[in-house]
Parts: sequence; structure tokens; C-alpha cells
Amino acid sequence: MNNKPKVLVICTGNSMRSQLAEAVLRHELGDRIDVASAGVSPGRIYPLVIDVLRDVGIDASGQYSKSVDQFLHERMDLVITVCDHANEVCPIFPNAVKRVHRGYPDPIRLAMNADEYQVFSDLRDRIKAELVPLVIRELDLH
Repeated sequence: MNNKPKVLVICTGNSMRSQLAEAVLRHELGDRIDVASAGVSPGRIYPLVIDVLRDVGIDASGQYSKSVDQFLHERMDLVITVCDHANEVCPIFPNAVKRVHRGYPDPIRLAMNADEYQVFSDLRDRIKAELVPLVIRELDLH
């Protein structure tokens, strides 16, 4: 039986921010946590997500977009919302031990006036710098 803490990362479409977070957390903490991501209105993974992860040695090719509905009745040690919309409309997870919100801007909107690859790689790096320590702290993984 797996006794690793379970972490669920939620965004609106489960296509960008939450997918980046899932892959980064699995890469950095996968030996200590089980992590998944989901969306309140799941769509498809934005292709650039896979590219910016691959460029730092993270293989996310097996990831796919999932609905929060499939996780509602699972025990989660930590639920993290990574966009403001998902934080507002996310359902209650009755079996979640903790829930935190760390909002990140929509990378597509940011990329309207900037280099898209740079926006996504900056977001990847910011998620790593902020969410890895957050998960360690919230789950007391020191």
C-alpha cells in the first residue's frame, strides 16, 4: 500500500498551469508524494507546456487533462488551486486535509505582448520555486 501524501493541483482547464505544477512536483518530489492535476472545465494540454518541461529534462508526455469530479471522493492531503477562477468555483473536497491557493496569471494572456516560450518557461520556473517549498512545508516533508 502506498502511504505517500496525495496532492491535487487544480486550474480551470487543466491545460497549462496545473499541468506544469503536476509535472514539476512529480519531478522534484515524486519519491515523497503522489501528485495529480485536474480542471473544473478540463480541456487539452497546451503543447508548449510539454515543450518547456522537456527542455529542463521533465517528461510530461503521459499527462492528460482530467476533471476534478474524478477526485472528489478521494482522500487528498493537499489541494492546491493555481488560478483564481478555479479557486472561486472549485467544489468542496470533503476528504481533503488542507487546501491552499497560489494564483498564477494566465500564460496565454501574458504571451499576447511577449515571447510565448519565455512566458511559459518563466511560469515553469516560478511554479518550481514557489510550489515545491509550499508542498514541503504544508505536508511537513522536511
